Formats: sequence, C-alpha cells, structure tokens
Amino acid sequence: RGVDARAGERGGAALGSAPWDVQSFLFPPGSLSCYFLWLTIVGGCSSRLHAGESCPATKPDMLNVHLIPHTHNDVGWLKTVDQYFYGEVERTSQPGTCSRPGESSQPTSPTCQMISKVRVAHWTSSWQITHTQGPSVVAPHPPAGRLEFINGGWCMNDEAAAHYNAMIDQMTLGLRFLQETFGECGRPRAAWHIDPFGHSREQASLFAQMGFDGFFFGRLDYQDKANREKLREMEQIWRASVNLRPPTADLFTGVLPNGYTPPLSLCWDQFCSDSPIVDDVSDENNVASLVVYFLRKGAAQAKLYRTNHIVMTMGSDFQYENANLWYKNMDKLIKHVNAQQLNGSLVHVLYSTPTCYLWALNRANLSWSLKYDDFFPYADGPHQFWTGYFTSRPAFKRYERLSNNFLQVCNQLEALAGPVARKGPYGEGDSTVLRRAMAVAQHHDAVSGTEKQHVANDYAKRLAAGWDTCQVLVSNALASLSGSKENFIYCHYLNISVCPLTESSGTFLVILYNPLGRPVSWTVRLPVSGASYAVTDPSGQTVPNEKLVLPGQFHLGVQGEPALWGRDWLYLSPPSWPLTRRAPVGGQGIPRWRNEGPAGLFSPSPQHVRVLFNPVTGLLREIRNLDKSLSLPVSQNFPRYKASIGDDDSAQASGAYIFRPNRSEPFRVATVARSHLWKNKLVQEVYQNFSSWCSQVVRLYEGQAYVELEWTVGPIPIKETACKQIISAGGWPMCGVNQTDALGRRDYRATWNLSQTEPVAGNYYPVNSRIYIKDKKFQLTVLTDRSQGGSSVTDGSMELLV
Repeated sequence: RGVDARAGERGGAALGSAPWDVQSFLFPPGSLSCYFLWLTIVGGCSSRLHAGESCPATKPDMLNVHLIPHTHNDVGWLKTVDQYFYGEVERTSQPGTCSRPGESSQPTSPTCQMISKVRVAHWTSSWQITHTQGPSVVAPHPPAGRLEFINGGWCMNDEAAAHYNAMIDQMTLGLRFLQETFGECGRPRAAWHIDPFGHSREQASLFAQMGFDGFFFGRLDYQDKANREKLREMEQIWRASVNLRPPTADLFTGVLPNGYTPPLSLCWDQFCSDSPIVDDVSDENNVASLVVYFLRKGAAQAKLYRTNHIVMTMGSDFQYENANLWYKNMDKLIKHVNAQQLNGSLVHVLYSTPTCYLWALNRANLSWSLKYDDFFPYADGPHQFWTGYFTSRPAFKRYERLSNNFLQVCNQLEALAGPVARKGPYGEGDSTVLRRAMAVAQHHDAVSGTEKQHVANDYAKRLAAGWDTCQVLVSNALASLSGSKENFIYCHYLNISVCPLTESSGTFLVILYNPLGRPVSWTVRLPVSGASYAVTDPSGQTVPNEKLVLPGQFHLGVQGEPALWGRDWLYLSPPSWPLTRRAPVGGQGIPRWRNEGPAGLFSPSPQHVRVLFNPVTGLLREIRNLDKSLSLPVSQNFPRYKASIGDDDSAQASGAYIFRPNRSEPFRVATVARSHLWKNKLVQEVYQNFSSWCSQVVRLYEGQAYVELEWTVGPIPIKETACKQIISAGGWPMCGVNQTDALGRRDYRATWNLSQTEPVAGNYYPVNSRIYIKDKKFQLTVLTDRSQGGSSVTDGSMELLV
C-alpha cells in the first residue's frame, strides 16, 4: 500500500505528436456499411490522448461523470464469428457487428465519442469490406478524439485457459494490424478486459510490458468487490511480477462499477426495454425524475472511488446496433444533468474514453494501494464459482495447445527458409490462416470452452484449415533447407493411435523439429505394423528402438472403432532416422504382451525414478526418487463428483462455466484397477483399467526423471444419474501448501477475508501448465498438456478436473 505511482503514466519513449489525417467514410446507397467504420478517427492520435490534449474538458470542483460509449462483440459464443459479423441466426441472438444497408450508427452530436475496437478480428473484416467497395463521399474533419482504439488484440482473450505464448501472439496480430493500417495514432493506451471470468497477474504483467497506461475489467469476486468498495480500493496499482524490477510490470488497474453494462434504467439501444428521455411538452416528460435518479446514482458511485472522477459504461453485448438512439438519449442526459449546475449541482457529465479517464486520474496525483496476486477464482454469488470453464471442452483445449506448438514451428521455418516457404514445390503455404485461427481460439468464449457446440466446431475447423496451410509452408521450408524432394506426411491422428504412413510403408524417414533454443532428448512413439524395424541415424549408426504390441482391450483410442484396436507401437530415441521394416529373423516371433502383474514399475536402467503399485488393487502406491534417495507414498485414482442440479440454498447447477458438485467428497469410480505391465529396454508401462470408460497408462522412459500418466476418459455414461465430473486425484499424508500457476491457496485470499461457501469449487484454480503440493521435505509437481482446473482440497491432496 501507499506506492507512489500515478494512473496512466508510464515510462518509455515519447510518442509522436503529429495529428492524424485520415478522413471518415460515407457509403453509397445500398452498400454494406459496417457500423464501426463511419466513426472518424481524425485527430484521436494516441500521443495526444496520452497527453490529455484530445480529451474533453473536466471541472476540477465538481464530480465528473465520464460516459464511455462502447459495445462488446464476442468473437464467437452463441453464434460463430461469421454469424455474429453478418447478423445470421437471429433466433440465437439478433445483432450483427456489421449493419444492414440504410441503418445509421452516426452520433447526433459533434462531441460524441466511441471506443473501438477491442477485437481487431471483427475490425479487419469491416475494413476489408470498406476498401473493396470504396467511399463515395469524403466527409469534413470532425473534432479530435472521436474514436479511440482500446486493447487492440485480435480478440479479448481468456486469462485462465490461454497460454502466455498464445496471448502474446494474438495481441501482436491485432496491434500489428492497427500499426500498419493507422500508424502510431492507432496505438491503444488502455487495456480493456471487461468480460473474462477472472484475471491473472500474468495478463497484467504482459499488458504492462506492452506499454499500456492502464487496465480496466468488469468481473471480480463479489466478496472482493464488496471489500474494495468499503475501502475505496476499486482502483489500484497491480504489481504483476516478482521477477521484474518495478515499475516494469506495474499497471494501474480499475474495476468498473457495473461490470460493463450501463446503470440500471439507462440502456437505450433498440433492444433495451428502458424508457427514452422525453423532454418535449408532453405528459410523458420524464426529465425531472431521470435527472434526480442519475444524480443519486452518481453520488452513490462516487462514495466507492477516491477522486472526483467516476466512469459509467454506456453499452453492453452487441449494442449500438442503433447508435442513433443511444447518442440521442445520452445527449439529452448530458444536457439536462449539466443544466442543474445553474441550480447549485456539482455534477458534470461528459463523453469520454478509458484513456481520457486515465488522464484525469493521473492529474489527481494520488498514491494507490498495491495488488500482487491474481483475481482467481471469480464468483458472482455464494454458489456461483466460475471454475468449471478451467476444464470445459478438454479435447479442444488440447487441440488448441498443440496448434500453438505447430504455429511456432511454422513461424520459425518461415523465417529460416524465407520466401520459398510461402511459395515452393508443395504449393502456396501460409502461416496467416493458423495465426488468425489461433488468435480467435484465445477468445474468452473459445479456449475457455463456454461456447455452443456448433461454435466449438467452427473454432476447430479454423484451426484445421490453419494446419493445412502451415503444413504446405513447413514442407516447402524443409525441402529448401534439407534439399529433400520427398513427400512430407504429418501424423495428425496419434491421439487415436493412427499414422497411415508409418503403418503401411516398408521404408520411411522420421523428422523431428525442436522449436526450443536448447537441445532436448525425447522418446518418440509411432504406430507401426510390422515384425521389427531397422533404425539408423543420419550417420548410419543404429538407433535404439523397441516394439510394443498392445492388446485391443487396452487400446486408448476412440471407442467404437474396433479396426483400430491392437495397435503396435515403436519407441525410438531422437532426433532423425530412416526406418526400414524387416521380417522376423530365425523364426523369432513378434514381441508380445507380458503380463507380469502390477507389483512394480522400474526405470529400465534405474537411474532416476521407480514407481510401485499395490499388488492387490493395482493402484499407484509409491514413487521413489533414486537421485535423491527419497521415497514418497503416493496414491492416485479417478474419483468423480456428482453435479449439482440446484438445491434449497441456490438454484445454481453445475455446467460449462460454473463448477458446483453436490457434495464435498467425491465418489470413487473404482477401488481396483485391472493392471498389466510391459517392459522393454526403452520404456515400461502399466496399463490400468478403472472402468469401461476410464483408463490410464503410467509410463517411464529410459533416462527420464519423471513419470508420465496418460488418461483416457469417456464417453461418460450419464443416463442412470446426473452428470459426472471426473477428477484425477492423488497425494500423500503430509501437511503443507499447494500452489498453481494462479497462485492458488486453499480457503485463502491475499487481500480480503474469504467466507467460503463452496469448499471444492471455491478452491479450484486455473492450472495452465503446472500444479504442486509440498511440505518441508517433499514437493510433488504435475505438469499438464493442456489447461485444466485443479486444487488441493485437503492437506496432502491434489486433484485435476479432467
């Protein structure tokens, strides 16, 4: 507390001050006029806004109410990205982000302002339509600062399930478009995350390092908000990194008072039900009552904030479909409220933007309290913890993470190979398709898993199209860099144990690409169909390899596909090798399954780790760290929570957003796991079947100091009971602490006293890459291959919602 940092003032090079000279556009009759584009961006250069030059005048001796006209347009949610843009499927939700011919969204006053565009994904579509049809009339230059870009990412990304790498990429994509299209004047100064369901300090750290002056959001825990309102700490400095020297990752952060909606009764879009302001000579005249109501609202809100400036978000989801209604009523509101100053009122209402509001707070020259931790988990009521989406749509979360990996390979090879990567012997490659698809996938209703099924299908389709174009690019780049003219085949279906080339070809070459800046050693599995294989490295030396024949009943692929069962696996040591199938030698048969029981699983040459199982139950019982001579009694199973369908305390059910089990103790799926052991020189695996729909492989590789667990769950039978929510749970008897990427601590919040109402869901945190529990002697860390929700509900326990 008490840090002397000003809102909206950061270090760094000064921005250019030249006024921007782009005209507004009017469109010919009958054209498709995307309604954001009529707004003129003349004079609203970020350097002038940053210096307050383009901001409207405020009154230092009054309460200044900053009205911020805005619209919130999701990049997919109830409808797909394109359905939202063109206004299709109106039965789902009516508006489109592109208006129909003849509809006007122009403000009625020369002082009106608008903030846009939080999501550049929609903006680019509008811009392309504008430039293909062309303006017919060039309008005169309006006053400066009429339109302000905020945030500037390709989307408003999720903060729980999105990886920091993908966050940076999607922000880069959007900001690059603004820079290339509008120059320095298009640079956003304010970050604006009004809809994500909780906020991470990593996001704030990234925004600070990107040069934003401030960060505004709408959602935080209801108890946290009540506490901040009481202490008047709705605005603070977020010190978002313990590794970066202040103020590198310091960012002024404000909580918006109404989420991102207008105050009650003050919504004036065409689909709002609130009464318009009637100021004519009419029996319907309601000016007096609305002015009194507004003054009371402003006074109440001012008590929660520290300066004589407050903000009101005048807009909401997909609003300003009829901006004329909005601006006409806001014009009247400003006129009649400000007229009361002649009668002694000390309230001044004005059109504003987030950057101008920041500038006003900066001039207040106050010290602000400090925030160090995350705003997770988010709850908007005693039984509404938004922690289900940490895991929702886990298959898509995995596909998104794999797509991010492949995008980095595609980017690097495009840079290494140059123009030939984009146009070469395999056709025209393009990294843009996958880059844009990945950026859309970071949206807070995409990777979060909170979208409708047909929208999730569309996100996956976009990623698949991006893979296709990137594969052409990668093939061109590899051909150029290696001089090879072979056909490059990509094994997409390893998740269902299928790779057609490796299963059908007698000879093939395997190429692995390491996108990291350091060498790594990694054992590779390939599905094959043959007796044995000769494997050599580029110098002709034999590469160690071992074959495993997997019985069908333990196959971990898609159920209902018996033709895929009984897959053979070939295990190889890296990095690049030719492989040739060979027939059995000397009558020797194919190596078969060895059922040696679940008594133990040992590293082939036990340098690092040993794993032991209960000989009666087949469940994990112990992990030994041979490097440090430590033995840890660890259990692991797949219990389930039964989903709440609502009760006497609350009608809230468990779902895609909100996790709410109907009791704190999970049910066990199985007390015994049917287990089988396989050993060879490179890998040892224990296959565990917990039920007909739940199985797992516990795997140790030669030379690796970790244990790999690969689980397969589903389809989950739900006909006989309510929805089951499956967890992978384990732990050991200890007393200690747990922590995740999101700094999770049980029944604890760093800046306020928590009254816990959901002992399970209220202790779930985003696990973007890792979670650990530890005591004075041990630390057990789990690394995940996708984002999941996780917790340590009791001492010594760890669970991941799978």
